[in-house]
Amino acid sequence: MKKIVMSAILASFLLLFGCSKKKEEEVKVPADTGKEIKAAFVYVGPVGDGGWTFAHDLGRQVMAKLPYVKDVTFIESVPEGAESTRIITSLAQKGYNLIFTTSFGYMDPTIEVASKFPDVVFMHCSGYKAAENVGTYFGRIYQPRYLSGMVAGKMTKTNIIGYVAAFPIPEVIRGINAFTLGVRSVNPDAVVKVVWTQTWFDPAKERDAADSLLDVKADVITMHQDTPAPLQAAEKRGAYAIGYNSDMAAQVPGAWLTAPIWNWGSIYTQVAEQVHNGTWKSEQLWYGLEHNLVDMAPMSKLVPEDVQALVNEKKAQLASGNDDIFTGPIKDNKGNVAVEEGKSLTDAEKLSMNFLVEGVQGSIPE
Repeated sequence: MKKIVMSAILASFLLLFGCSKKKEEEVKVPADTGKEIKAAFVYVGPVGDGGWTFAHDLGRQVMAKLPYVKDVTFIESVPEGAESTRIITSLAQKGYNLIFTTSFGYMDPTIEVASKFPDVVFMHCSGYKAAENVGTYFGRIYQPRYLSGMVAGKMTKTNIIGYVAAFPIPEVIRGINAFTLGVRSVNPDAVVKVVWTQTWFDPAKERDAADSLLDVKADVITMHQDTPAPLQAAEKRGAYAIGYNSDMAAQVPGAWLTAPIWNWGSIYTQVAEQVHNGTWKSEQLWYGLEHNLVDMAPMSKLVPEDVQALVNEKKAQLASGNDDIFTGPIKDNKGNVAVEEGKSLTDAEKLSMNFLVEGVQGSIPE
């Protein structure tokens, strides 16, 4: 009788074990068969610039942690033009299958090289030309630009705000205009004086431009440049500083107010995932606050609480999708109607912007 019982128990155990093993095999997760990523980045400045390239490199580091990203490299301080064509070509020849080119001036070289490497995915930052294997990406940085303008408009005492600008391309012009509209929304008497440097990265030239604005009584300095040099000039002379690209508070603690900043890691991981799983297609991505690609650095204690509350209220509105920054009536700085009342600029009109709004003192160079 005992033998019979033991045999029954053993049979049940084997049956249960066999079923469990079969069940385990049925739910076994298949191995990841997606494409392995070898990614390369082409930078216009050094990763230590503290600004534009620094922010992109933070995003690269986020993407590099993905398990299917097997190799990531970057080349810094690549001049726009013929040299960038050579560098992009060399990366494609070395087997990198996802290449990010991170400056406006790389647009034509990217398109040229991509035509010779149809199996490589290229993503160009801030441009407008695409192809079957070339997409573009950028962010609605004009949204936090507007918010930082509100801060500047509330903080200025002289009603003169200085703006150190790089090149007169739509990206930079759009930022100047959004900033100025933000300034004037809270302080209609304030003006924004612009000085053009014609460079992305030249600390000495950027500092000189800021000094020229401080000389004419600007008490808030902001910029579209790749280094903190204009902000350091402001701190040295007792003015406020509003940065760009990344949070530079530690570099100018006595002057820092806030900055429009980038979170490039969000878009780099998105693109890598799409290439990995085979769903990538050529698109022109332009994300705003709602996607967390762009943001505002925390406002410093120098900004009064009521001003912070006002700015945060507007930020929540923009993040909800109610983007009314370029809605008329808007005049240009020559007195002409640039955007009629009730009309909102289309994305195409924003991306090709070539006028300065009322309140900007300066002109667009040829």
